[in-house]
Amino acid sequence: MMNFVVKTLANAGALGVAIWLVPKITLTGDSTGKQALTLILVALVFGLVNFLVKPVVSLLALPLFILTLGLITLVINALMLLLTSWLAEQFDLSFHVEGFWTAVLGGLIISIVSWALNVVLPDGD
Repeated sequence: MMNFVVKTLANAGALGVAIWLVPKITLTGDSTGKQALTLILVALVFGLVNFLVKPVVSLLALPLFILTLGLITLVINALMLLLTSWLAEQFDLSFHVEGFWTAVLGGLIISIVSWALNVVLPDGD
């Protein structure tokens, strides 16, 4: 359970940094508390997308991983971020990613920050 909480907080932190750095990734809300709650909910959706959808897409794209020496990972991360944005809209969460290249940049930032936070934060159960 602790591992799940730590990964969700790391995702929320990484998403927060991407929202802060990339102007076309937006999170709106009436108050800071509502924005924080929305960020946590979006982090849960993002974690669920990465847990359920990303392995299937990665398996199907295995030949492209080999062909591009792993650079297809940037595209897959961007697609997962766009899917998270679409799902957030369906759940009436105020999170939006505008465009593919914005998602590529956001996915890159989220990957780097999430990796750094997972190194620093404890992950024991």
